[in-house]
Amino acid sequence: MAERRGRRKGPDTSHEDEETAAIPTGRYRRAASLGRLAARAAVRDGATRVTNYGRTEEDRSRRMSEQQFRTAEQIVDVLGTMKGAAMKVGQVLSFMDVGLVPPEHRDEFQRKLSKLRDMAPSVAFKDMRKVIEADIGAKLKDVFAEFDEEAIGAASIGQVYRARLREKPQGWSTDVAAVKVQYPGIDAAVRADLQNLGLILRLAKAVAPGLDVQAVGDEIRERTIEELDYELEAQNQRTMARAHRGHPFVFVPEVATELCGKRVTVTEFVEGEGFEAWQQKDQTERNRLAEIVFRFYYGGVWRDGQFSADPHPGNSILMADGRVAFLDFGLFHRISREMVESQAETIRLCMARDGEALLRHMQEIHWIPPSAGLTAQDALEIAQKLVWFALDDEDARLAPEHVAEMVFEVSDPRSPHWSKVRRATVPAEYVWSLRLGGMAIAVCSQLDASLNYHRIVREWLMGDTPYGELGEQESAWLESRGR
Repeated sequence: MAERRGRRKGPDTSHEDEETAAIPTGRYRRAASLGRLAARAAVRDGATRVTNYGRTEEDRSRRMSEQQFRTAEQIVDVLGTMKGAAMKVGQVLSFMDVGLVPPEHRDEFQRKLSKLRDMAPSVAFKDMRKVIEADIGAKLKDVFAEFDEEAIGAASIGQVYRARLREKPQGWSTDVAAVKVQYPGIDAAVRADLQNLGLILRLAKAVAPGLDVQAVGDEIRERTIEELDYELEAQNQRTMARAHRGHPFVFVPEVATELCGKRVTVTEFVEGEGFEAWQQKDQTERNRLAEIVFRFYYGGVWRDGQFSADPHPGNSILMADGRVAFLDFGLFHRISREMVESQAETIRLCMARDGEALLRHMQEIHWIPPSAGLTAQDALEIAQKLVWFALDDEDARLAPEHVAEMVFEVSDPRSPHWSKVRRATVPAEYVWSLRLGGMAIAVCSQLDASLNYHRIVREWLMGDTPYGELGEQESAWLESRGR
């Protein structure tokens, strides 16, 4: 769960009750704002196309980039009025710090996005206590020897508290627990946002006409509703904890199953250094941490077909023994071996620089419709720009500006491939693995890491010899578990 960094200043809500002020749930009020926004975006899109007729390519590009920025800016304004799913989306975009708008507008856009980082609701502990006791079916004093009423972390749908259990659960290294509690009323707020998701996706479709709004919307709704179910999250975390027991550099905290419910999870408490401390370390250690992040998230996709789809840096802690603890499995996804192989084949064909085969493959898995007009060269150039860091057998140093350049290729009207890329499709079943990939790379870039991603990827996709110390450690651990 991402750490809260502050509180948003906003309009006076003293006339409202505390819970309503913190978490508004009115679908129609939100829908009205989104509806007006979608209508304005559609009008602007049409007007821009009409007025672009007869203009120079430079003028057309400039006007399209300004339109894109205005639409993105207004989306942020509407996201800023929400307290549920939409706000969470905004926080993710804010963290990624990538080129979702043209470079000349980037600083201004990021200033608007940064406000979303501080929008976690402020809810009195007496109200959070009611949620905990109702969910576990007992008074706090009957379950916990100690319970700190000051939250140690907060995000868009809940807060985390530190507590001490009366007995240490079997398999735990401590009797100290992290208790994650859902905000009262947040379930209704998120569901209200999801009712209006189609309107938000209509705005996205103005930028990407090939987007299957219905399919992508259904996928986002399903995964987000799952994230509201803390009981399901506890099951996901148990799965990951079991899968990583004894791992040489990855740790997933154990779960107190009997104390978890739909709105509360109780897990093993982890102490260590957060992401900001990671960024201050020397190059060697930053490289090691980035490789652990990369291996944990990407390895989950390629090796196991199951993964946490929320690689936010606030969900990782560096422990004193050098292992990295990974937290928060609310946004968890499983994909079939067929889907894993489809994505793997895409990367293999990129590495082979086989544009003809790549284009055929992308059409077969419905990423690129024939109507998009991409040539084999187009497909290869675009793919290479998106996965360049893993294509060659050499160290690649990712920085935030590199991630911005990658996004530019598929999101900026001035990209040479824009007119064709914007008509590509994104099958809904790939939404979360793509999200994971983009965010995991963004984490590595914020560490300014230098890694041979090529060799690591080949371990998974080609069965090559494990690369480096971490690769050898993980390979030995997998062998010991018969995997």
